[in-house]
Amino acid sequence: MSLNIIVLAKQVPDTRNVGKDAMKADGTINRAALPAIFNPEDLNALEQALRLKDANPGSTVTLLTMGLPRAAEIIREAIYRGADTGIVLTDRTLGGADTLATSYSLAQAVKKFGNYDIILGGRQAIDGDTAQVGPQIAEKLGIPQVTYAEEILDLKDGKVTVKRRIEGGVETVVAPLPCVVTVNGSAAECRPRNAKRVQKYKYAVSPSEKGNLSPEIQALVDARPYLNLQEWSAAYVDADPAQIGLAGSPTKVKAIENVVFTAKESRTLTDDDAQIEDLIKELIVNHTIG
Repeated sequence: MSLNIIVLAKQVPDTRNVGKDAMKADGTINRAALPAIFNPEDLNALEQALRLKDANPGSTVTLLTMGLPRAAEIIREAIYRGADTGIVLTDRTLGGADTLATSYSLAQAVKKFGNYDIILGGRQAIDGDTAQVGPQIAEKLGIPQVTYAEEILDLKDGKVTVKRRIEGGVETVVAPLPCVVTVNGSAAECRPRNAKRVQKYKYAVSPSEKGNLSPEIQALVDARPYLNLQEWSAAYVDADPAQIGLAGSPTKVKAIENVVFTAKESRTLTDDDAQIEDLIKELIVNHTIG
């Protein structure tokens, strides 16, 4: 059976390079000032989606991301690895969203997308570490969810079988379609770029990026529809302004601090310390002999 697969992914700040400009005055992350990468666990989710595509000829994988227009970078990265196309949900009114506002906005985009069989995403993003967006989207769409997935074992007869890696072991569950599945970092790594796909799709661009291309490349993009990535606004997905961005976010980040741990200075043992140490050694010896 052919499947319509949506992969939720996020372009995140590289948390290994957080500096003094990491936050703006309003308490939101200054994403423009930080190096951006493909959220690691979203790559694990993409691999599971591509495996489903391989096993079900005729299937399509669409990457859905919310962020600045430059988030189209991770759509291209996904296409290089085997995805078919992507959508950037971008709008100034979406800025500063917490997980509640983010999940609402993405759920609205999924509703606009319409016909889908399964939604895959990483367990959590490294910039927030909440693991809330995937489950919240499932709740807003009113569909089942499977979290902590490590492998999709089977998909047939309108049901998906998933192996979950949970604390204390492994669990296998079956869920009806459509559903949301969030994938752990312990799942299989995503396949590398395909050189032929890189050459074919290297000029795939969103409308915001297209204006920065030379006239010759713009003509090339116009002549090849598969190079045109979609860009959706909050209004296009019928998002309620009161539920998006800062307005729809009940949680706020007040500050980010860099904490450096330093070792305590060593000190010379006193006579009392030495006596206690000798007593402990004696107790250990006696316990071992006994």
